[in-house]
Amino acid sequence: MRKMKGSGSYLRNQVRKNLAKVAFCLFLFSLIVFIAGLSFFLGLTLFIFEASALLISLVPLALFYYYLRKYRIYNGGWEGEKQVTKLLSSKLNDDYFLLNDLHLRTGGGDIDHIVLGPNGVFVLETKNWSGEITCRGDEWQRAGKPNFKSSPSLQVKRNASKIKQIIDSSPSLNLNGVWVEGIVVLTNSHSTLRLNNPTVPILKLTQLANHIISQRSSSGLSQRQLEEIGKEILRQKG
Repeated sequence: MRKMKGSGSYLRNQVRKNLAKVAFCLFLFSLIVFIAGLSFFLGLTLFIFEASALLISLVPLALFYYYLRKYRIYNGGWEGEKQVTKLLSSKLNDDYFLLNDLHLRTGGGDIDHIVLGPNGVFVLETKNWSGEITCRGDEWQRAGKPNFKSSPSLQVKRNASKIKQIIDSSPSLNLNGVWVEGIVVLTNSHSTLRLNNPTVPILKLTQLANHIISQRSSSGLSQRQLEEIGKEILRQKG
């Protein structure tokens, strides 16, 4: 499998950005506590470190936990995407191209992966979730948690529709009827799936490569056409 140049790095940047914020909040909290403790030890009576000192120190502490939670969410997603990239790179040959982590100018959510193959285009939404996961149609539920406000299957269908529109509407490509499929991929090995009439394929990571290879298209795409499709998609990147 070949990776196309120009793929984004949204998740990686979010991981680094939130980790830096976590470190800064921890530093700020420690600094406030240190100065307050030092002033108390020296018998100083500074207004800022009297009754309000505790409240002041709670602000960076609260922000620390807020950014720590965001860091863990983004890092989990990034780890999942790296697993998908590693597996596909080892299972798919050079007839396939891979685009990672794209954000289109047309808006909507980020696209985790796009696989371009002679047998079609596959848009992937990856989730690094553990535990029991239930999908009924487009409604998702994790054991012990409230219903999801956003549906991964609806998200990947919207993204697949955008990619389909880019391909079909491009005069330079002059392609019609290209197979575009949205797939939700669960990368965490400690997850259990309960599926009831899902509207898109929902796969474990180990099933992904075989699913892609097994798909058949009425008209095969050449390497040149796949490269042109990839370039056209990257031109739409925000």
